[in-house]
Amino acid sequence: MAKYMLVLRGTDESFKQMMETPFDQMLETMGRFNEELIRAGVLVAAEGLDDPSQGVVVDFSGETPVVTDGPYGETKELFGGFYILDVASKEEAVEWAKRIPAIPGTKVEIRRVPGIDEFPQDNEWIIREREWRERTGQR
Repeated sequence: MAKYMLVLRGTDESFKQMMETPFDQMLETMGRFNEELIRAGVLVAAEGLDDPSQGVVVDFSGETPVVTDGPYGETKELFGGFYILDVASKEEAVEWAKRIPAIPGTKVEIRRVPGIDEFPQDNEWIIREREWRERTGQR
C-alpha cells in the first residue's frame, strides 16, 4: 500500500460555480463519495479549503520573506482541497480521482506521499520524527 495525495485544483469559473451550489447539496454529494472511500478503507484524510481571498502568501523569492494577502499570483488554478488515500498503486489512485464529483473545469493532481521508511533510518531527524509519530499515533 502507498499513500497518494489527490490535489483538487479549480479555475475561477469552477470555484464560482461551486460557490453557487447549495451548501447542503455540496455536502451530500461529497459526503456520498467520502463514504465510498471510507467503506473501501482507503481514506486517510480529506479537507476542503476556505476562500482563497482569505489566504496569506509568504514569498521567499527575495532576501527576506514577503507576506501578502489573498491568493498567490494567477488564480487560473486554485488549490481548493485534497484527499490522501492509502491504496495499492498509482493506478488505483487515478481510478478514485476519476470518481470525484468535481465541477467541470476542475483538475486533480495525483502525487505519491513517500513514507518515513523510505528515508535513512539512522538520520537523527528521522529518528525524532518516528518517535513523534509513535507518541501521537501518526502513521
